[in-house]
Amino acid sequence: MTTLPPDNLPSYRLLTGPDDAQFCHRVSEALALGYVLYGSPAVTFNGERVIAAQAVIWPHSVAASHA
Repeated sequence: MTTLPPDNLPSYRLLTGPDDAQFCHRVSEALALGYVLYGSPAVTFNGERVIAAQAVIWPHSVAASHA
């Protein structure tokens, strides 16, 4: 695994969106690229639908921050 995320993606990403299959696919795609979950997911209700958020982080950035 490389030390940098692919495609100039940032080391930390906060994925947000309606709590639906598309959101779950976006999180799954980030995990497949090599990101790891960072913290617990969060949800809120915007008056119409549930909105979810999940942070992901590139694993080498975690090791670098603890060096």
